[in-house]
Amino acid sequence: MESGQDKDSAKITGGVTTAGPRPAGLANPYIGYAALVIVPIAAFILILLHGENLPAAIGVALPVSATKGNIFSMPIMLSQTAVIIAVARVFGIIVHRFGQPKVIGEMIAGVVLGPSLFGWAWPAGYQWVFPGGVARLNSLSQIGIILFIFLVGVELDLKDVRARFRQILVVSHAGMALPILGGGILAFFLYHDYAPAGRSFAEFTLFFACAMSVTAFPVLARILAEQNLTSTPLGVLAIGCASVADVTAWIMLAVAVALEQGVGSVQTILGHTLVGAAIYLAIMFFLMRPLLAHFWQRAVVGGHLLGHNEFSVLILVILVSALFTELLNVHAIFGAFIAGVIMPRDPRLQLAVRSRLEDILIVLLLPLFFAFTGLRTNVGLLSSSHDWYFAFWIILVAIAGKLGGSAIAARVSAIGWREAGALGVLMNSRGLMELVLLTIGLQDGIITPALFTMMVLMTIVTTMMTVPLLSWIMPSSRKSQA
Repeated sequence: MESGQDKDSAKITGGVTTAGPRPAGLANPYIGYAALVIVPIAAFILILLHGENLPAAIGVALPVSATKGNIFSMPIMLSQTAVIIAVARVFGIIVHRFGQPKVIGEMIAGVVLGPSLFGWAWPAGYQWVFPGGVARLNSLSQIGIILFIFLVGVELDLKDVRARFRQILVVSHAGMALPILGGGILAFFLYHDYAPAGRSFAEFTLFFACAMSVTAFPVLARILAEQNLTSTPLGVLAIGCASVADVTAWIMLAVAVALEQGVGSVQTILGHTLVGAAIYLAIMFFLMRPLLAHFWQRAVVGGHLLGHNEFSVLILVILVSALFTELLNVHAIFGAFIAGVIMPRDPRLQLAVRSRLEDILIVLLLPLFFAFTGLRTNVGLLSSSHDWYFAFWIILVAIAGKLGGSAIAARVSAIGWREAGALGVLMNSRGLMELVLLTIGLQDGIITPALFTMMVLMTIVTTMMTVPLLSWIMPSSRKSQA
């Protein structure tokens, strides 16, 4: 039976707000923002300043040759693709029977196909199927990720985002600040053994804290879709928070990678990214958005809702937008997301785009990326109790920081406890975005393969938690009101 507060709360999970009083929040939300965001970030900066006094790192990075693809062979590529799709589909069906989204099965399938199981159980078969890794397939899977995030942007309701912008800002940043601080504290203990030799404490800690704070933007979108929550206020708030948090995380990643590559100072890097992003957003919203609306109206009048010419223009807009954000040191998927956001808000366009892209993405392109990540995940590298001890703490700190920080911030923003808890659970899901980020860190030599494996395990655990906890916090009877 629901409490009086739940009955009177403005139900963020429904489309209509009840007439009852708003859940109580802080009288001044900026106090909550300072407590949940500014204080943890200040503490994290102190960790960066004092961490350089630690003993030098001695970890072993992935050899450069191991990050590159080998000989391209059509039979090998076709056999790899067939195996990946078959295994991903089987595991997706299995986990779906246990109430998990199929994307969890795809993530597990990637790990199973890697050295952790397939390579350990049948080394000869593993070498025959994956003789040179799946670098070629990874390029194809990146296109899949870009197109999938474009679909998320197309479905986003900007009116709801604008209406909840203050809540989105507070929850997204608080949901980052606490795991960033937790990541900084853990980095003190991980740096010596799990940072590659020669890597500075600042580079390692910036990347690790970023990886602890990210949210699974694409996976979150799929979970919301499978739970019929995408169009609800809770779904809109979750997508908005995830997008803001992940853009911030990718800016942090740009700084960490640029420092590692010696590209320039932090001020120069941030200036390039932030100023460039402002110009890019102005062009997309004030120039491209009206042009696309005009283009779509002409297509409608001409009876060509999404013919080959119109579809080609749409794909070009996605790819060019993704290219610009990639050049700005922000991941290409955010360019694809913005391309989706600026598309005309016409149900006919949404239906046409979804029907063209969705099947090939879910069945073929996205499973390829999970396999690419799984091939670099080797549980056998965690060979001591010391390794598993730190893996446990990584998982614990990740959950406490992300779920707890987001839920508390949501409550401070006058969201009821039940809905705040549901939002914290959703933000705690890491999934695809985490795997993209970890792959970059492994390939660029910022983290070791052992730490990469720990973080992949954390990704799977936090993502698998999402649906069961969401169902417990918000039973089906309540979600049906959404």
